[in-house]
Amino acid sequence: MNKTTYKTMKRKRRHGRVRAKVSGTSIRPRLSVFRSNRYIYAQLIDDQEKRTLVSFSDLNITEGTKRERAYTVGKKLAKKAKEKGIDSVVFDRSGYLYTGRVKALAEGAREGGLTF
Repeated sequence: MNKTTYKTMKRKRRHGRVRAKVSGTSIRPRLSVFRSNRYIYAQLIDDQEKRTLVSFSDLNITEGTKRERAYTVGKKLAKKAKEKGIDSVVFDRSGYLYTGRVKALAEGAREGGLTF
């Protein structure tokens, strides 16, 4: 087993433990984060109805570092959520450590007006 496979397995195990406890509703959806090497994606999910309410990624953002783009994703996601009447969310970091781009996205979402 190579190093990346091992790291992915550990992240998925952490994510499973978090998902056993964290669940989103239509009133307070789950803010799920996925981070690839190149991009970062975030979506608000209603787990009871099994549907995505709002999503945003940095696929079309070309300016700034990866961390700055993650911050922008958080702000834009919060703006779209506010337009749909969502103020409060449950944060799901998907097994990633709360540092770097994940933290920047969370800070951007908080600054955009989401509470969690």
